[in-house]
Amino acid sequence: MPFRADCVELSDILYYIIAIVLGGRAAMRWLGGKGRTMELQQVIKERFSVRSFSNKPVEEEKIQKILEAAKLCPTAANKQPQVVYVLQSEESIAKINELSPCIYGAKTVFMICYDKDKAWKSPFIEGMDSGYIDTSICCDEMMLTAWDEGLGSCWLLFFNPIETAEAFGLPDNIVPTALLPVGYYADDTEPAPPHSIYRPMEEMVVRL
Repeated sequence: MPFRADCVELSDILYYIIAIVLGGRAAMRWLGGKGRTMELQQVIKERFSVRSFSNKPVEEEKIQKILEAAKLCPTAANKQPQVVYVLQSEESIAKINELSPCIYGAKTVFMICYDKDKAWKSPFIEGMDSGYIDTSICCDEMMLTAWDEGLGSCWLLFFNPIETAEAFGLPDNIVPTALLPVGYYADDTEPAPPHSIYRPMEEMVVRL
């Protein structure tokens, strides 16, 4: 990992010294994963929903990294019911634009679904499975990976999953749960005004 002249914080200098002495992975263990956690927190804080995409195509290497994140995401009982359709052809992009007004000019759209036959079934509530939770985790990790790769995205629920499944001829056991337009964002892209408004921690957290 090359030294960056523009990054001279004490924690970085400490990491490089320890990395030289112990090796990269050993240094990460010795630091308790601090460096990696700091990078993740930065991605979480900086990411925002992008609603204006440029025409620059997304490199296949970056698409593969996003799909790898989808593959590695945790799922209930590790059933792995997630199914991701990559929409890039002119036909599929035109079709998804007819089904949702919120594609925002993206030329790559991930349609995130789950297989009802593979999802974990609740033994407590009849008819309840883990599909929506599993694919929500999947979508979140894809979204954060996209941002880490310099790409914007927007998690969408504004579409009719039944009509979408019919339009794309999906099997009966495949349920669309989210759309994720991904791409390079336009130069004038800014976070929506509510993006930085958060509830106080004391309203969100209840300790029992």
